Amino acid sequence: MDDLKRMAVFAAVVQHGSMSGAARALGMSTSAVSQQVRKLESDGGVTLLHRSTRQLALTEAGQRYHARCAAMWAAAEQARAELAASRDAPSGELRLSATVGFARHIAPALGEMLAAHPALRLRLLVDDAPIDLINARIDLAVRFGRLQDSSWAARRLCAMNVYLCASADWVARHGLPQHPDALLSHGWLGLVRDGEGMFAELRNRQGEARALRVEPRIASNNQLSLQQMCEAGLGVAMLGSSDVHEALQSGRLVRLLPQWDLGTLDVWAVTPQRDAQPAKVRQAIAALHGYLRQVPGMLD
Repeated sequence: MDDLKRMAVFAAVVQHGSMSGAARALGMSTSAVSQQVRKLESDGGVTLLHRSTRQLALTEAGQRYHARCAAMWAAAEQARAELAASRDAPSGELRLSATVGFARHIAPALGEMLAAHPALRLRLLVDDAPIDLINARIDLAVRFGRLQDSSWAARRLCAMNVYLCASADWVARHGLPQHPDALLSHGWLGLVRDGEGMFAELRNRQGEARALRVEPRIASNNQLSLQQMCEAGLGVAMLGSSDVHEALQSGRLVRLLPQWDLGTLDVWAVTPQRDAQPAKVRQAIAALHGYLRQVPGMLD
């Protein structure tokens, strides 16, 4: 490392034409600069500079050596410039993880950002199963609900209400339930892990609370598939208000027990690092937050 520092000092001396000029540029004393150059010459056993009271001149060996030092200095400057560009302007590859149902929001949320920064590339990994951010080299992941404790950084983007839903055909066959207990005998659709049941805690406007534990008749690891099966009349499902907004408006789905509240589902932007976020991550989070605030069914 000391040799690299001395090579940088030597390159600066030649660039500025004097020991004092290099010292001012590097924030060092002139004597310290001179000492670094003498150490290079001593270690190499050659003279690099002819010195006089008025000027410095490269020896033949110094010319050859300077070419390598100057290339190293230029590479270091370029590396610093690229690091600053990454910090100040989106560039490189943005590796983003999202669930299947949420992936439809990526294009409208990030389209303007991608158009404005041609040096930025997007790699979207779509999976309802949580992806290990480190192993998959994820820059930004969109996650839902309660997050597990970790060293990752998380910013809340928005939230959505949780609705109990069924298809219009299901309602025609079974009627509209008036109390949560009436749903215990019906088939449920659920996003659950193996060996786990479903749990729902409801509260009405009078403050009455009811907890439901059910074993879903149809389980899936994909929320979008559950919504499609719910629209097909295969059972009752707990779905996000934003996901079902259009289906409720069109009548494909009916909200059950609207007087009962199932709480909200937070939407998070999760990153593997807390500090020094590159511009591509900072601006992607800001773009997602700004877009999701305008999406029907989302809560700011």
